[in-house]
Amino acid sequence: MAKKGSVLVCDDEEIMRDVLEAILTGAGYKVDLAKTGEEAIEAYEQKPYDVVLMDVSMPGMGGLTALEQLIKMDSEAVVLMITAYATFDTAISAWDKGAEGCIRKPFQNEQILALVARGVKTRRKEEERVSLRQAMTRSVSRDAIIGRSDKMENIFRLVERVAPARSTVLITGESGTGKELVAKSIHESSPRADLPFVAVNCSNIPSELLESELFGHTKGAFTGAVAAKKGLFEVADTGSIFLDEIGDLRPETQVRLLRVVQEREFTPLGDTTPIKVDVRIIAATNVDLKEAVRNGTFREDLYYRLSVVPIELPPLRDRREDILPLAQHFIHKYNSENLRQISENLSPNVLSLMENYYYPGNVRELENIIERAVVIAPTDEITIDCLRPEVRDPNLARDMIKDTEGSSEEVDISRGVNFYDEVRRFETDLIRRALDQTSGHQSRAARLLGLNATTLNSKIKTYNIPARS
Repeated sequence: MAKKGSVLVCDDEEIMRDVLEAILTGAGYKVDLAKTGEEAIEAYEQKPYDVVLMDVSMPGMGGLTALEQLIKMDSEAVVLMITAYATFDTAISAWDKGAEGCIRKPFQNEQILALVARGVKTRRKEEERVSLRQAMTRSVSRDAIIGRSDKMENIFRLVERVAPARSTVLITGESGTGKELVAKSIHESSPRADLPFVAVNCSNIPSELLESELFGHTKGAFTGAVAAKKGLFEVADTGSIFLDEIGDLRPETQVRLLRVVQEREFTPLGDTTPIKVDVRIIAATNVDLKEAVRNGTFREDLYYRLSVVPIELPPLRDRREDILPLAQHFIHKYNSENLRQISENLSPNVLSLMENYYYPGNVRELENIIERAVVIAPTDEITIDCLRPEVRDPNLARDMIKDTEGSSEEVDISRGVNFYDEVRRFETDLIRRALDQTSGHQSRAARLLGLNATTLNSKIKTYNIPARS
């Protein structure tokens, strides 16, 4: 039976402890016992309880004195006093010292259960209020997410509004825009900040193993399952789970995830007993999920369950006023890592080139550019020669895709074009050209393009670029 709450019973009479333990454990509570006020204080110091049942008259430290000590330790402690000699003065004294109520012996079982249930409810409500107050006083970490543009200020404000809630969040945006950083900021600005944050990249785990990773398995559930394994949803219980690249989920995994989102429960592979969890789900993708729904590759019901609060991160090229503060942040970071003292003040020529570059890899690519520049700078200043060739020469990247198939033809915009279709075509051609030049070796192609290997792999999947034969 699931535990309804934790109760500490303190009474010097063994029979009374046994009776209360039987009543409460039978109703689903986790019960610990203490014989004296001193034992009760020691037990509460180890872990707080939802409710304390405290006898008034005990040898040594009396119940009222123990009550005072408990309230000093935890002003929100819920303590119910029990006495065989209840008088008006005793009750007033207990209330003055912070007791939640006073119970007279002999009592009815139903009376004990009703008062304990009310006490647990009071305790939980106060914990929620404290957590919410703490969450509302936290601000989104500006050290983690750098930006001064209007678009990023809007993101900051949205994160601050949604963080205290429990609602599912869907973060969209191109690879390298900082989706995981936003997810962490939501978690760290929420009442769950001190609880687990589990990040899962759904595209990095082989599809046949992903369900086992997410939901766990029993021993012998499949070939190779030599021991039971706890799933990441269970690991994240009471905290948050970040599901990155959610658009890569297989249909059968989407079905199981939908149940978790709807019911807050799942069943490990090979098991029949569902496990209840309290997990906030934050998902992210660089795939157009609306298009995936139209194409039938992503469930519509799961999409709407995940996108209760959508947050769309703009690409770096659409917030160029953030390039300078981001660059300065990365210079500071890689100065520390490489024992350099490179100036964070960029010359107008260097800044102009950096602000006019396209950044197909977004913030992650900018970080790569700055790290390289910090490492190779011959002096304490980043010069034009420290920048990657494609940043120094805006035409170089376009030259890379020229081939005999005519990909270098100019786009005729006289009759209008779809900007995003042209960007997709440009990136697709550029990636294909890089793969051709490296005989299909993705790691070398990523280096040629100045991209993170994960970013390149993600774009290959997004654009359905076939493997080079």
